[in-house]
Amino acid sequence: MHVIYGGTFDPVHHGHLRLALEVSDRLGVGSVSLVPCHIPPHRGQTGASSDQRLAMLRLAIAGEPQLRIDNRELAREGASYTADTLRQLRAELGPDEPLAMVVGTDAFASFDRWREWQQIPELAHVIVVRRPGPALDPAGKPARLLAERLVSGPEALHHSPCGGFLQMDPPLLDISATGIRECIGDGRSPRYLVPDQVWQEIRRQALYGACPDGNF
Repeated sequence: MHVIYGGTFDPVHHGHLRLALEVSDRLGVGSVSLVPCHIPPHRGQTGASSDQRLAMLRLAIAGEPQLRIDNRELAREGASYTADTLRQLRAELGPDEPLAMVVGTDAFASFDRWREWQQIPELAHVIVVRRPGPALDPAGKPARLLAERLVSGPEALHHSPCGGFLQMDPPLLDISATGIRECIGDGRSPRYLVPDQVWQEIRRQALYGACPDGNF
């Protein structure tokens, strides 16, 4: 099974990394591919450039064989759409290889507003991971789709190429990239929220308003 976990990773933090490892372990796959987006279609500009976010990801996963980087969205022009990425992966993997994407409940709540959202289950399985914040609206389209396609456990995803939805409740690290950017902008240290190598890179490049010669 091929598993991808997409996001802006602006910056990558321990919540992202721990979640990716949990998914790898629970699904029994050798690795999870982190897919940084180029231009997020549902939010404003990122605080760091594509190259800067990719560099921080590389620093963050160095030495961890269960995590890989797939930078295909950074190589595409324009906004990064999940359906385009899955369609490209499906063409590479063939029709029979199980393919799964990871999405948090916060992002999945607006799934029915994603471009070509109805095509996504025809291309991949969807792993919906609980995130801090409100629960899904049970009357909304995303919640109904999840209920209709819900599988009993991770092993079910290995037996078909796409179409299954799996809910996961991993141990939560309540960390957000938004909170980290605000912390840095306020002159406070984000240490232990991000890998030390990432924090050093943020300071070196003065990202998110960090002071390169700060004393924290």
